[in-house]
Amino acid sequence: MTNAGLAHLPLFRSQSDCGLFAPEARFGAFESLIREFDRFGRRSAELQEGPIRYLINEFWTSSQRQAHSIHEVSYRACFKAQLPEFFIERLTSPGDTVYDPFMGRGTTPVQAELMNRRPAGNDINPLSTLLTRPRLAPPTLHQVERRLGYVPWESGEIQALELLAFYSKTTLCQISALREWLLEHTPLDTDPDPVDDWIRMVAINRLAGHSSGFSSVYTLPPNQAVSVEAQLRINAKRGQTPPDRDVTKLILQRSAALLKDSRTPKHPASLLITASAQSVSQIDSSSIDLVVTSPPFLDVVQYRDDNWLRCWFAGIDPAGVLIDQHRAVENWRTMVRSTLAELARVARPGGYVAFEVGEVRNGRVLLEREVWDAAEGLPFERLFVMVNQQEFTKTANCWGVTNNTKGTNTNRIVVLRRRHIR
Repeated sequence: MTNAGLAHLPLFRSQSDCGLFAPEARFGAFESLIREFDRFGRRSAELQEGPIRYLINEFWTSSQRQAHSIHEVSYRACFKAQLPEFFIERLTSPGDTVYDPFMGRGTTPVQAELMNRRPAGNDINPLSTLLTRPRLAPPTLHQVERRLGYVPWESGEIQALELLAFYSKTTLCQISALREWLLEHTPLDTDPDPVDDWIRMVAINRLAGHSSGFSSVYTLPPNQAVSVEAQLRINAKRGQTPPDRDVTKLILQRSAALLKDSRTPKHPASLLITASAQSVSQIDSSSIDLVVTSPPFLDVVQYRDDNWLRCWFAGIDPAGVLIDQHRAVENWRTMVRSTLAELARVARPGGYVAFEVGEVRNGRVLLEREVWDAAEGLPFERLFVMVNQQEFTKTANCWGVTNNTKGTNTNRIVVLRRRHIR
């Protein structure tokens, strides 16, 4: 099945124009609705591969309307907000609980909040809560500006000389002053002041990047911190010296961008947890209406290495963050099965799980098949695999190819439904 017949599809329309599926039809009919989906002018293509039925279409596009500005927080290997939006819109109602056990930067819970659902998220890395929680109840720009005036910027001392590979002395003193002030006033193990919480989140996201909008000299994109040694090599190759940056100005500029699409949060109380996805005792059984998630893809992304600088600023020991990294597919499948078993506990009967995976190792490993096998024997109906096929200039088969390198870019989502208790 090639993607040639799916080219040149029209753009996604506004959310108010997306009432394609009536609430009373959402349960039990979702499979038919996906099969007959024709929002962009063509119905879904179907392919049977062994026991798995694939439904292929452009369900959301890279060209559709921009997501809400509050989503624009960088993190490695995160999916676009349009993915959880698609499922939240069609499978839940306002007030329902939407959960992501691998929340990363918090795309699913933040999108749930924007759609007046109860946000629930978990990640074994405490950094995820620091990135997610402030955006569920953001302050005003005026509050941020006023609070930054309380920071004793002149008190900063350089405690980590190696960071001068990224920052000038003046900038590093400012970063150190803010870091120490936040660690004192908003410790990780307390209920934080929401304005301080926001400032920490924005500062984390401005630590390092490849433009003048970041505190650092030119380095890799902000979702991937290089080592000190690698940064010194970058500096030498480019003949660059870290410039002075105004940290207060950078935080205010980024805050203004994130708060551009203002709104008043109306969601029920959120639930954010730091734990293993395989055992989340804080979540009641049968309490989740929808799960939208994407786990680490084997050992493709080194989350601890990528986030070492952010963890330093937040006061987190990255060595203590036990993120799942599995080189062997069999071990990864075991982790997925344990996660699905826990999702079977927390999902309500009739609730859905949208489990997104990607292509790895040059398409030799199709992780959706591993997820499908991992769910065998658990109290889920294995419905189908949705493939959101985004178009590029080449025509390419959508099976067994890597994202962006051979003319195709896909989201592959294993769709499961929790069986009713008999």
